[in-house]
Amino acid sequence: MTRLDALYLEHGQSPWIDNLRRDWLRDGTLAALVDRGVRGVTSNPSIFAKAIAGSSLYDESVAASSSTSAEDVFEDLAISDVRDACDLLASVHAASKREFASGVRRYQDGFVSLEVSPRLAYDTAATISAAKRLWQKVDRENLMIKIPATPAGLGAISATLAQGINVNVTLVFSLERYREVLDAFIEGVRDASRAGHDISALASVASFFVSRVDTAVDPLLESHPDLRGKTAISQVGAAYQIFIDRFDAADARELLSAGAQVQRPLWASTSTKNPDYDQLLYVQPLVANETVNTMPEATLELFASRGEFVDSSIVNSETRAHMVSTLARIGEVIDLAHVTNQLEHDGVQAFDASYRELLESVDAKMAAGTSK
Repeated sequence: MTRLDALYLEHGQSPWIDNLRRDWLRDGTLAALVDRGVRGVTSNPSIFAKAIAGSSLYDESVAASSSTSAEDVFEDLAISDVRDACDLLASVHAASKREFASGVRRYQDGFVSLEVSPRLAYDTAATISAAKRLWQKVDRENLMIKIPATPAGLGAISATLAQGINVNVTLVFSLERYREVLDAFIEGVRDASRAGHDISALASVASFFVSRVDTAVDPLLESHPDLRGKTAISQVGAAYQIFIDRFDAADARELLSAGAQVQRPLWASTSTKNPDYDQLLYVQPLVANETVNTMPEATLELFASRGEFVDSSIVNSETRAHMVSTLARIGEVIDLAHVTNQLEHDGVQAFDASYRELLESVDAKMAAGTSK
């Protein structure tokens, strides 16, 4: 049994890979990762920008396209890769459906995420429309549509779930926003049930971003060095407690009794940005049942080679209570709400910049193909 297998089988956490490349689909790299215990894939505009701009793998598909829109061409490229990745993970998804049906787990697994255009982050109606279009085009039951947890995104999350579409809620940075995301999930699943959808097939995760929080907060704690490197993990501990409490509430229990899945918290941005911190700082302490950790390749390989499970900081209720008190101390020093609001804004802007970059790459490849 690999460490990645043990992470899921013994501790209930699903290791996902935060990367998707066409060569991985063709040369067996992704299939090998799945064989080793990877149970899902996340993608975003930054990942696709690197994949498309940094290789010639997409040149033939771009040249063969009849579209004159770089955005349409990119969407077709992304849909093709995501569909193939969904097929690779179909066996994981099928096995998890059996586990869910038998009551072994409260969720299904084996998903691949595809994000709506970051240009739509503040447009509820356009996000809903894009989510529906991508869901129909990919046409795989183990697809998740990524929607950012902006104020406009919250309504889109509920409405998309209400149509029976799986959702990966991305760019969650604060506990307040996470509570709103959980409420949006409950509302969406309830509406899906009322609309006659099979809510047992409706899956969702809430992607809580981790390392970026410490990167933003640590410089503000110069007079409190003992608190550095603790904000992100403390937030995760508090978020996990919120998750436990929310699904013990009456409305959530009612949906679970009717066959719904839980919306798992997903720990994202889990590579260590500060070289002074342990490279697995945002992995080993965050092992917990009914969660996901989506890791970039280097972090995943490091955990696969030397990861330990005894260091988890969030499984014990007393430890989580200590994390909440740590956050209160940090809140006395800085305005954490201001920091996390800024991180949400910056996250959207960063994905938008990556999206513009990848469209420019596609444009350049289209021009090169035309000139031949």
